[in-house]
Amino acid sequence: MDTQDFVEKLSEASDLMAGEKYKEAIILLEKLKKIDEKGEFDYNLTHKLYQLLSNSHSLYNQKIILTYLRDISKQQKSITFSELNKVLKENKELDIEDAILRREVEILILRNLLNCKLEGNKIVLNLL
Repeated sequence: MDTQDFVEKLSEASDLMAGEKYKEAIILLEKLKKIDEKGEFDYNLTHKLYQLLSNSHSLYNQKIILTYLRDISKQQKSITFSELNKVLKENKELDIEDAILRREVEILILRNLLNCKLEGNKIVLNLL
């Protein structure tokens, strides 16, 4: 793949992300990552690739977490990060560490997509 094609694919992945098609963006970016490992692309392109890949994973995680927290909030007022992570893993949605889960929830709060309170290892959901 030449540099122009690589740039076009990065742009395509960015467009997928803008359309909230994170899984599709991740698949495309993972393919580009394999190509990048074999090629010698400019550092700026490699940096952009890994930045997009990281952001895609994070946004994908956040989308799933938000969906589950909204459903859970209808039935209970709080949940621990460990309990939430267990639910996500049991439903084969996500398999991430509690620390990453906490970071994603904190980002959702900072993005004003989740209105809740964190108390230690607990997410207080009655604010949703």
